[in-house]
Amino acid sequence: MERILDLHAGSSRELNKPAPGMWRFPRDPDLCCIYRVPNCLRQVNPEAYTPQLVLIGPLHHSLKSQALMSRGDITNTKSMGYLNMEELKKVYLVEFARRVEGKKTIDGFRRIIEEDEDLIRASYSESTAWISSPEFVDMILHDSVFLLEFFLRYTLWEPKKIGDPLMDEPCLEYTVDGDLILLENQLPYFILEKLFDQLVPTLIRMQTFSELTITHFGLRNGFGNNSKFRHFTDLLRCVRVKKVPDHDLGKYEPMYEMYSADKLHTGGVKFKAIDDLLSVEVKFKNGVLYIPCFVAEDQTEMKIRNIMALEQCHYPLNAHVCNYIMFLDFLIDTEKDVDLLVEKGNP
Repeated sequence: MERILDLHAGSSRELNKPAPGMWRFPRDPDLCCIYRVPNCLRQVNPEAYTPQLVLIGPLHHSLKSQALMSRGDITNTKSMGYLNMEELKKVYLVEFARRVEGKKTIDGFRRIIEEDEDLIRASYSESTAWISSPEFVDMILHDSVFLLEFFLRYTLWEPKKIGDPLMDEPCLEYTVDGDLILLENQLPYFILEKLFDQLVPTLIRMQTFSELTITHFGLRNGFGNNSKFRHFTDLLRCVRVKKVPDHDLGKYEPMYEMYSADKLHTGGVKFKAIDDLLSVEVKFKNGVLYIPCFVAEDQTEMKIRNIMALEQCHYPLNAHVCNYIMFLDFLIDTEKDVDLLVEKGNP
């Protein structure tokens, strides 16, 4: 039993009640893949890591209780959004059951989740012991079915209103898509794939869940259907580093200083844009620096920050996206650097 020193009482007391936020000891490095964003990263831009509408998985499970406490306070729009999405998850569960074999399929889903409960819990860097087994299984069931039904509705969508706010209001769907790639807002991919591929093979015969996922996030041209990823944040990283070879620890010296684009250009270095919007592979050959095009959209910062957080926690020895952003930070120092790279990026 863990103990903590009570400095006021001069004695120790048992920590016999698990609580949210406590680290998991020990972690299984082969299973653990979903992390709480380190505070040193979060404090720069907390909103980049915080769900705006939908809560998925245990790391934000306590926010549901906080939202319930503010029930009826319409000025707390974020909490109201969380509560509305929890109700929508129940609706999606009923509608999904109608797509398949009803209660039989849902009961089958529950059995699979119960069988894999320990593996699912081990996927998180934080202990989930504070969530009872029945509550944990119920949460994973509702969140999994919500994702399956949401992806299916997106794939089968027709240009007409169907009474579903997420389908009828594009801004809400866009918000949910953003929430689904946040590092802390993940379910392990294996359980989603297992539920879909084993119990719903006749639902969309031409697609596996991997194909459905890649299509939903608009990554079909950037990723192979046989590629492996651990969750949706990992998927976004995989499409960016697929061409970058992993390196051995100590093989390369850290990059502490580099000239800006304008200075490199003055020194005779030429720049050429690579027409791959997702790649982070940079090459230097025969005096030419080949750099992938970088498009800044509304969600770009949020996506990059969560991928970088994942790398810091899970891929520290091959943090390719982090290195790429550091490279750009060195390369772009003044407006001249920006103008030069924009010019070289245009045909």
